[in-house]
Amino acid sequence: MASVRSAVGPLLAAASARPVPFGRPLPPPAPRSAWAAAMEPVPRWLAGLRFDNRALRELPVEAPPPGPEGAPSAPRPVPGACFARARPVPLQRPRVVALSGPALALLGLDAAAREAEAEAALFFSGNALLPGAEPAAHCYCGHQFGQFAGQLGDGAAMYLGEVCTAAGGRWELQLKGAGPTPFSRQADGRKVLRSSIREFLCSEAMFHLGIPTTRAGACVTSESTVVRDVFYDGNPRYEKCAVVLRIAPTFIRFGSFEIFKSTDEHTGRAGPSVGRNDIRIQMLNYVISSFFPEIHTAHACESSPVQRNAAFLREVTRRTAQMVAEWQCVGFCHGVLNTDNMSIVGLTIDYGPFGFLDRYDPDHVCNASDNAGRYAYCKQPEVCKWNLHKLAEALEPELPLALGEAIIAEEFDAEFQKHYLHKMRRKLGLVRMEQDEDRALVARLLETMRLTGADFTNTFSVLSTFPVETEAGLSDFLAVLTSQCASLEELKLAYRPQMDPRQLSMMLMLAQSNPQLFALIGTQANVTKELERMEQQSRLEQLSPAELQNRNEEHWTAWLQEYRARLDKDKECAGDTAAWQAERVQVMHMNNPKYVLRNYIAQKAIEAAENGDFSEVRRVLKLLETPYHRDGEAAAGLEATSPEGASGGQCSYSSRPPLWAAELCVT
Repeated sequence: MASVRSAVGPLLAAASARPVPFGRPLPPPAPRSAWAAAMEPVPRWLAGLRFDNRALRELPVEAPPPGPEGAPSAPRPVPGACFARARPVPLQRPRVVALSGPALALLGLDAAAREAEAEAALFFSGNALLPGAEPAAHCYCGHQFGQFAGQLGDGAAMYLGEVCTAAGGRWELQLKGAGPTPFSRQADGRKVLRSSIREFLCSEAMFHLGIPTTRAGACVTSESTVVRDVFYDGNPRYEKCAVVLRIAPTFIRFGSFEIFKSTDEHTGRAGPSVGRNDIRIQMLNYVISSFFPEIHTAHACESSPVQRNAAFLREVTRRTAQMVAEWQCVGFCHGVLNTDNMSIVGLTIDYGPFGFLDRYDPDHVCNASDNAGRYAYCKQPEVCKWNLHKLAEALEPELPLALGEAIIAEEFDAEFQKHYLHKMRRKLGLVRMEQDEDRALVARLLETMRLTGADFTNTFSVLSTFPVETEAGLSDFLAVLTSQCASLEELKLAYRPQMDPRQLSMMLMLAQSNPQLFALIGTQANVTKELERMEQQSRLEQLSPAELQNRNEEHWTAWLQEYRARLDKDKECAGDTAAWQAERVQVMHMNNPKYVLRNYIAQKAIEAAENGDFSEVRRVLKLLETPYHRDGEAAAGLEATSPEGASGGQCSYSSRPPLWAAELCVT
């Protein structure tokens, strides 16, 4: 592969210097000399990609800024436009970390082709442009942690264009980490290897779990570096730049419609296109006709677009409710559910400080920067609903706000509960009948998991082996089930106090003496949580491992009695008990993954990649393509292990995570 890279290496400078036309409509390409044409990289593997960039034709693109054509443009407000031209900045010695065969197949590409890695390194790093690509950055705003932030936009991502495939698909391609754009503010537009690997792996993991998501076709690293303060603690270090090729029908999001927002009463910020209702209408027409064609067709003959727009918001609400229900059922935490991270077509988008639950804790916060816990696992449905209300506000006057809010109130909770309960029934193997009591059964299961610190993923997986027909094997089953519960050591670590006792004492005194000042520097909820943590820690100090085991067995025995009774009712609806049992196990295996992208799995792959070894990234990627695999099935041989398990030995990636995993911090 080195010889292939050396052959295209001299072409990088010519490719990066080729100007990109600005403005709209696009001018015809300037005539080129034979020498210049010969110096441009000519793709072979990627030669079949056919671009038809509808978004740039149908939505306003910023007029050319002053300065030399093709030169990088400074960060700035972008009023009256949905896109601004941008230009990828070449990286030093780009190299492929991994390619996703299933994602690239969407584009009609074979990731195993001989030229794949060389061309991916060149074109998916941004070092050269594919014929027909028109790099641009999307303008959007957003509510971040509940506050309107004004203009945000693609500060580290670039639209390349839309590829039309022979199969009839249309896929937008993006490079994330390709350099600065007009929306980069004071940043450099780069992403680093660790965050790029996490996004690449999780995008594909979520797809194979069956959850709506954007896709990732390639992860490319380089010798170029940037300085990052990983934990915002004053200890910056150099990290290698990387780029992810992202694929989706569209990357338009809720925040795309917030560019028209008037001055916010709390932050004083406004969208860059205030008063441009003509652009809001353009965007609605484009989004509905392109991505909701059934709604577009059904309302084509109406004189007013209000009912069409209402149907659009109703469908976005339903898709969003279904998506977050899917998240809750696999224990996925997004981490930064701002309105600018919410896809308008109901996809999981923008993988930053995400995480999957290990020990079940409904209050788990996967983003170390989320000090108030706004985006905790248990709050995700309510936050998504809140974000939908912000979308409804952004659609006015094209959709009256009262009507938009009524639609969300009518649809979201009902759709979420329906989808969530349907999925949970299948996770529990309730395949023949639905009962109203099922909601309470699920709630008591989750409470049992919380009380025992049970591993979310593995507990559901173990339940598929529950002995329905007899109680003879119940003790052995209970031993396996309780082995998925948190150890005393894990619980002590989890409930370790977060505040210095003197700091807590001062906070309590301040809360009594000066509530106004206390409200500025701390919250009652944080102090209450810290007191609960200290109380729990005190209890744990007085508990022995044997007492913890007995307590866990009591909790699980009580719930399993309810579960057995419910399974007996389900079995009564089946004429053939053996067929029912086979169906129950099959459905549970199809809905309870064996593998999810736990933080420690991603971390091991990142550490290896940072040392130049990409094999672990590729092995984990392959493992995550079959998350529902069971022993003896076709994916034999793909199992990966961590060299540092909970007991110091090797730990299967389908086992409970090692103790050190609880110390990982993602911001």
